[in-house]
Amino acid sequence: MIDLTLDEEHEALRKTVQEFAREEVAPVIGDFYEREEFPYEIVAKMGAMGLFGLPISEEYGGMGGDYFALCLALEELARVDSSVAITLEAGVSLGAMPLYRFGTEEQKRRWLPELAAGTKLGAFGLTEPGGGSDAGATRTTAKLDGGEWVVNGSKAFITNSGTDITTLVTATAVTGVKDDGRKEISAIIIPAGTPGFAVSKKYSKVGWNASDTRELSFADVRVPAENVLGQVGRGYAQFLSTLDEGRVAIAALSVGLAQGCVDESLRYVGEREAFGRKIGQYQAIQFKIADMETRVHTSRLAYYAAAAKMVRGEPFKREAAIAKLVASNAAMDNARDATQIFGGYGFMNEFPVGRFYRDAKILEIGEGTSEVQRMLIARELGLR
Repeated sequence: MIDLTLDEEHEALRKTVQEFAREEVAPVIGDFYEREEFPYEIVAKMGAMGLFGLPISEEYGGMGGDYFALCLALEELARVDSSVAITLEAGVSLGAMPLYRFGTEEQKRRWLPELAAGTKLGAFGLTEPGGGSDAGATRTTAKLDGGEWVVNGSKAFITNSGTDITTLVTATAVTGVKDDGRKEISAIIIPAGTPGFAVSKKYSKVGWNASDTRELSFADVRVPAENVLGQVGRGYAQFLSTLDEGRVAIAALSVGLAQGCVDESLRYVGEREAFGRKIGQYQAIQFKIADMETRVHTSRLAYYAAAAKMVRGEPFKREAAIAKLVASNAAMDNARDATQIFGGYGFMNEFPVGRFYRDAKILEIGEGTSEVQRMLIARELGLR
């Protein structure tokens, strides 16, 4: 029997986060967005709710839930604001999960409790200024010297990397050359404040203005040899696995933004009048909103399917890529349509759809561009 109804625990979580987003985030996030200010108080409340520890076991300070629970929380947050949602997504799937999946027992016990509590944030240093989608073109290096890794290089577009509560960045670095001549890439944990580790000022961004995104540089940064995450030379493979999970999370976030566009449009068309009628009575508007709702529904099914396979421990790379591609497209299309429905008001930042429009585009770029998702899907179909 096929049943897509949420179980009691997941539904309770969804409603709790929905209420939090509407009552705690929605009334204030617009001001944070305009000031381009990181919302520390909101993040602290999310931490107190246990959101940063949802898929982490209780042994390490988490809630003992599953990754699907995180996705549900991301969807509900993004219905109101994507800056808050991406802070949670990156903090968990990129900051904490690599440690949880690949870390030693000592690393887990040292770092995970604070990350799971949301009192500290971790970041994921993969993308480089000249790399973009070509993550294998890593130029950052790490060499062993007297029991320490010496790291040199830079990373770009790194979320949660420069906040007052950032505690570490896990960075990919070239640590050698394989027998076939390819780069050996490893993952190195670099604590915040390590000498030689510099964090740039915040980027001036089109969207996600209440989230933290920066460029990082490493100049002879020294960390203990035991700060390697997982096996030496397996960093690239580990991060590819991390990105598969992250794509499901970004799909959920995208669905939330797309749903938020529907929510706001329905509210507006029931109030706005033109030519003597509520604009929601015009078939052109009705059809546009019907298309928007269709995109939300199909995208949600896609990420539910990917999350189900992930939670069961089955291969889910193809499903993750499909979910991310479909949901990010839906977010962009719905943001454009919602802005059109709102007309001039949709171009004003004081209205949520203005923020949604600015936030949507990055969803087709981050965690693998739409073109990369198509490449992955084609490969999973056996096309080389």
